[in-house]
Amino acid sequence: MQFTEFELNRSLQESIRAMGYEETTPIQTEAIPPGLARRDVVGCAQTGTGKTLAFVLPALEHLLQQPDRPKNPRLLVLEPTRELALQVTDETVKLAARTPLKVAAVYGGASIRAQESKLRRGVDVVVATPGRLMDHMRRGNVRLDDVQILVLDEADRMLDMGFLPDIDYIVARTPRQRQTALFSATMPPEIRALARDLQHDAVTVEVGPARPPEAIDQALYPVGKHLKLPLLLAILKQLDVDSMLVFTRTKQEADIVTRQLRDNHISVAAIHGDFKQRDRVAALEGFRSGKYRVLVATNIAARGLDIEGISHVINYDVPDEAEMYIHRIGRTARYDARGSAITLVTPDDGPLIDHIEYLLGRKIERKMLPGFDYDVPTPSWAKPSPEAIIRRATKGQSLADRWRSML
Repeated sequence: MQFTEFELNRSLQESIRAMGYEETTPIQTEAIPPGLARRDVVGCAQTGTGKTLAFVLPALEHLLQQPDRPKNPRLLVLEPTRELALQVTDETVKLAARTPLKVAAVYGGASIRAQESKLRRGVDVVVATPGRLMDHMRRGNVRLDDVQILVLDEADRMLDMGFLPDIDYIVARTPRQRQTALFSATMPPEIRALARDLQHDAVTVEVGPARPPEAIDQALYPVGKHLKLPLLLAILKQLDVDSMLVFTRTKQEADIVTRQLRDNHISVAAIHGDFKQRDRVAALEGFRSGKYRVLVATNIAARGLDIEGISHVINYDVPDEAEMYIHRIGRTARYDARGSAITLVTPDDGPLIDHIEYLLGRKIERKMLPGFDYDVPTPSWAKPSPEAIIRRATKGQSLADRWRSML
């Protein structure tokens, strides 16, 4: 479908052309019409499917149809992370560039005074993380009485990160008569319950699970837990790595990996939830510019990272959710480039790999790194407890059998 088929404001059409968009993605095709019709929308789609335009475009069209412009925001978009808030703000600013609409990004880690000044001057659109928005609300910098359209983006991640009380606080201060759009990569019962609480007669739009681009070469590298760091170092030395994004499960693991790489004279930076915004921005900019060869990140950074030229994504830890695997490896092979996604797999990761391969609809190739010593004995701290071994055995698969099944 062509964007020109929608009866949009001429300024928005010009912005869409300037941004290089012609045909709509599936989520845009399905979600924009009910959005333009002022219906509540539940959208289920992965990151990278174009859903930002799916909710921003009809919202801006509605705002432009109104002659009166109150000082307080009329469109509120909630995002779980600072990176996503900045990304959605950037897209919204580009769409609104030829209109009188004013857009503000409100997120933690940045100057609250600068945000306060912009909010007090008056804005039409606010893209915010819940915590910083609540801070501004309590300071009296912004009121939500005039919100006509509320968007909850990446709703599943917001619930995972414990934002439900914040969402309740914010939503309670918006008008009951409003249009509400909720977008999520997954639709567990908690999200469906949230949609029922917030919406009325919503149109549900679901786009099938995303698949990684064919340009991504995927491989599993089975390895003992105690050898993951040595294997990561060996991969960096052996393979043709221009820029590598390494994902860990926890902040502590990210710090450990970063220190070890730095100790081995590898230019590396890290980002996770404990970093201040200026440090996160510095790390991302350094990685983009080539100052750092490796960026270590936790899951919180898997969505919203749009960096050109990443040659390799390494899952140092297998993600807990199959969908997160798609998000992570999708950071490489962007803009028609080729990329490589490597996952370090321990014997305990078997069930997680099963879920990932089920989602992909195929097996992932298993590989061994030539010349790497896989026979280093397992230290006592890395050995499973007797209870863990018994649990595995009662499930019909010993530790050794699980290890062999990965090769």
